[in-house]
Amino acid sequence: MTTTMAQALNAALRDALKDDDRVLVFGEDVGTLGGVFRVTDGITADFGEDRCFDTPLAESGIVGFAVGMAMGGFRPVVEMQFDAFAYPAFEQITSHVAKLRNRTRGALELPMVIRIPYAGGIGGVEHHCDSSEAYYTHTPGLRVVTPGTAQDAYDLLRDAIESPDPVVFLEPKCRYWSSEEVSFTRSGAAMDRAVVRRHGKDVTLIAYGPMVATALETAEAAKDEGWDVEVVDLRSLSPFDDETVTASVRRTGRAVVVHEAAGFGGYGAEVVARVTEQCFHQLHAPVLRVTGLDVPYPAPKLERHMLPDVDRILDTIARLQWADTPVVAGA
Repeated sequence: MTTTMAQALNAALRDALKDDDRVLVFGEDVGTLGGVFRVTDGITADFGEDRCFDTPLAESGIVGFAVGMAMGGFRPVVEMQFDAFAYPAFEQITSHVAKLRNRTRGALELPMVIRIPYAGGIGGVEHHCDSSEAYYTHTPGLRVVTPGTAQDAYDLLRDAIESPDPVVFLEPKCRYWSSEEVSFTRSGAAMDRAVVRRHGKDVTLIAYGPMVATALETAEAAKDEGWDVEVVDLRSLSPFDDETVTASVRRTGRAVVVHEAAGFGGYGAEVVARVTEQCFHQLHAPVLRVTGLDVPYPAPKLERHMLPDVDRILDTIARLQWADTPVVAGA
């Protein structure tokens, strides 16, 4: 059936609540309101306030409470209302959520999911749009995943809730209302695997979350320029699927990494390093990046100037060292 990403997430939560009495959903405005983006719409009415409930506006308390619940045998799914609202809980996430299993030498698992609506594209004001993925992927002990499609929103959230490890689940806000045919049979790739969304032979676009649709749009536009573009959707940011990514780059010989977060110290730098180290002898050109600008998310009317778009990605592909491009001495 045709479903939006928000509806697919709602279905995943409902199915998890039905299948496992240990699953709980809580956070700011997830109950009666149904979430700012209506991802939890109707869940409290259908499952009761014991299974889906509102919490005080205290992110560190929400995550700390979830840690205790997970230690006690539950599977909490908590929501940080917006990406930049999650920072008060950062100490809990990095010091306790990520480290508890290691600290107890595996005696305690921490099966919990931290849902974070992230990135831009909705014209949000300050603190309502941010791309914080690099903070979480830099933290050992956390799984970090982000869906780029409605189907993956369902599949990845179901897998995340069943994972014995804590999962930071990054939901691209600008894709909540994108729709597609979704099967609720969970027949997709495993949670820690990347997928090739479009096959091509000239260059690999590596994207995730909000930029997957933009990369696919670019691949279509690139046909007019004579480029056959392959698109890889990472899905799992940590752990990283080297096998799928490097296999694609070795086939095409060129790669461009696309993400919305700022470029300096961004997640794409790690991707470039891994691809360069593992595919050096197959590369025909340096691996390039298209990223957001190194500034805080701007005011709504200026946001479009910051976000990567089709034209910027095409311009970057053109900068790759193509055989018919003249080389200028000293350039």
